[in-house]
Amino acid sequence: MSDATLSSADPLSSDATAEAVPAAPANPGATIDYNYFLDCVHCGLCTAACPTYAELGNENDSPRGRIYLMRAVTDKRLPLDQHVRRHLELCLDCRACETACPSGVQYGKLIEPFRVNMESSDDAERKTNDWFHQWILFWLFPNPQRLKLALWPARLAQKLRLDRLVMATGLWKLLPPRLGRLLTMLPPLDAPLPPLENSYPAKGDRRARVALFTGCVGDAVFRPTHMATVRVLQENGCEVVVPPAQRCCGAIHFHAGQAEPAQDFADQNLAAFTDPEYADVDAILVNVAGCGAMLKDYGHHWKDAQQPARQALANKIKDVSEFLDELGLIPPSGEIRAKATYHDACHLAHAQQVREQPRNLLQQIPGLHMEELPESELCCGAAGTYNLTEPEMAGRLSQRKMGNIAKTGADLVITANAGCLMQIACEARLQDRPLKIMHPMDVLDRSYRGLPL
Repeated sequence: MSDATLSSADPLSSDATAEAVPAAPANPGATIDYNYFLDCVHCGLCTAACPTYAELGNENDSPRGRIYLMRAVTDKRLPLDQHVRRHLELCLDCRACETACPSGVQYGKLIEPFRVNMESSDDAERKTNDWFHQWILFWLFPNPQRLKLALWPARLAQKLRLDRLVMATGLWKLLPPRLGRLLTMLPPLDAPLPPLENSYPAKGDRRARVALFTGCVGDAVFRPTHMATVRVLQENGCEVVVPPAQRCCGAIHFHAGQAEPAQDFADQNLAAFTDPEYADVDAILVNVAGCGAMLKDYGHHWKDAQQPARQALANKIKDVSEFLDELGLIPPSGEIRAKATYHDACHLAHAQQVREQPRNLLQQIPGLHMEELPESELCCGAAGTYNLTEPEMAGRLSQRKMGNIAKTGADLVITANAGCLMQIACEARLQDRPLKIMHPMDVLDRSYRGLPL
């Protein structure tokens, strides 16, 4: 892509940057292997896969445009001003461009360290300087105990049906955009289940011994899905262990540019899963796509003495559907009579390259009719905490996703990521659509137990 590709009306155009500009105090691209930039041949095949380009049609909001911008900043041809920052911040890091790219560009290894370096500076322009990041995303979300306490008022509001009143009257729109979006995102909250036990025996002959990663938001909000996952694994002859010392995977911090807290979480997880009581497992299983992608990248993000150990841990990480498909699913017998469609979570399909495995499992459920979802691999707008930090773009993408779901005529939407589950369910409530939105393990569990949806 030439300089002229960027619109001359845009402050990032070649006319505005014909001469070299002074280097930023800390060049965000200085620590990135420059060959990652050179892999991009600017063919543009990634643009159709990019959610922000699909919505905005702005070359600067496409993968090749963002690579061009990052390289130009690294080469000191562009200043890292608010215009450049904004285009990079608007990226969902869904990595759909990696799937589309014929040249094997590792976009995640460009955008993630670049944004970490942007946020590591002492610049007052940092996106994460605000109270929402510091108190909600960084202090509350990664701590399941704090989050569970914070959810009690929400449980009470739901019991009194105040949440329905707020949604029906649109009162949530009067709140600051990020708080309003957070309010609409909460799924129905049942009475909290007891903590998971440290060990669960296999049913029948033991075929494998596995560890389950529980995470933070996943454990606080979706513990029933964790329990369903355990039961499905038991039905398939798996002994399941749950290390109690595990923590948040670190993705919330890392994708917001906060590498050090993310590394702390990574090292705590390394200690938890290498504890002698839990280390002898065939795999460490994850049922949240965003967590799985982060855990699989532990060996890449930090270069220090612990890197080999983190890489060894990352090598044992598998999505639960990936593992069960390899193990060979023992087919469930209970009928689930529903017309369903499957949404590919970005960090499962693109970051982990796990696409067919969940579909293979779901096809073995008696009575379940699967309809292929148009634009299934296009992000729904969740993207970790993107739907809270960029509510306008996230809303556009969730509306687009709901439009495609409506085309299938499905009454059940299945997806393998906590963020996607909340995002799609939120849009269904906003549009008053009577849809069920479930994790594949929840659907399989109901089939094994002979329960209706």
